[in-house]
Amino acid sequence: MNSQQLVDLLKQHLPSEHLQWRFDRKTDKIRLEHAVLKKGMDISLPEILAKYETKQDAAINEVVYTIQETFKAMEKEQAEGFMKENAIYPVIRSTSFPQTSKAGDRFIVKDHTAETRIFYALDLGTTYRLIDESMLESIGMTESEIMESALFKVRSLPTNMKKDEVAGNLFYFVNNNDGYDASRILNQTFLKEMEGKIEGHMTVSVPHQDVLIIGDIRNDTGYDVLAQMTMQFFTIGAVPVTSLSFIYEDGKLEPIFIMAKNRVARKEGKKK
Repeated sequence: MNSQQLVDLLKQHLPSEHLQWRFDRKTDKIRLEHAVLKKGMDISLPEILAKYETKQDAAINEVVYTIQETFKAMEKEQAEGFMKENAIYPVIRSTSFPQTSKAGDRFIVKDHTAETRIFYALDLGTTYRLIDESMLESIGMTESEIMESALFKVRSLPTNMKKDEVAGNLFYFVNNNDGYDASRILNQTFLKEMEGKIEGHMTVSVPHQDVLIIGDIRNDTGYDVLAQMTMQFFTIGAVPVTSLSFIYEDGKLEPIFIMAKNRVARKEGKKK
């Protein structure tokens, strides 16, 4: 499938007289504008095509759902505005993610690691809206209040996990599909509880927004498995974050390439 065929397929799945499509072949993007709302979104086609190779129709359905829910949220915003009662959650994004909205308003952000940054989202049910400066007055909260509220809410999210063992290493997957799986990386209580269960060395990965992977790395093979795993998740994620993993030790996150194996040896030394 090429870009033009993908555009035609998306049009078939999104028939609406209100949607105006502009396909820019130079940038390989679509500008989708809602004639009534006077708002729109840009869609990068190469990423969708790559996912289509592995996920086929599921990749198309994901994009269609995202577009539909985003415009529904825009319609609700225009009709009702923003309410303080809406839950606010932190969301993890890569440091390359834009820090201003399409309208030029600065998003509320906080530094996290060298690879990740924290944004804040107003939960709208089936989707959410990243909070920018223009929304503060309507929400009725300051930036610091938003950050505090979001951190409190992320601690209330369930941390159900699935466990898998590969070559003597254990991997735990948090995948609730609520849009905030990667955000659990900010739940320090949860991370400390997991650290107590880890026998080897604890790694934390957020390859995309809908998964958090915690590794119990007990041998050298575990690092190779983790690298392959995170790259695969990073490639197929709807909102990729980072293919790099982090070592978690004493409440701190560091990129895994910083003396990872030496840290395992050091931790084993502490146990003796």
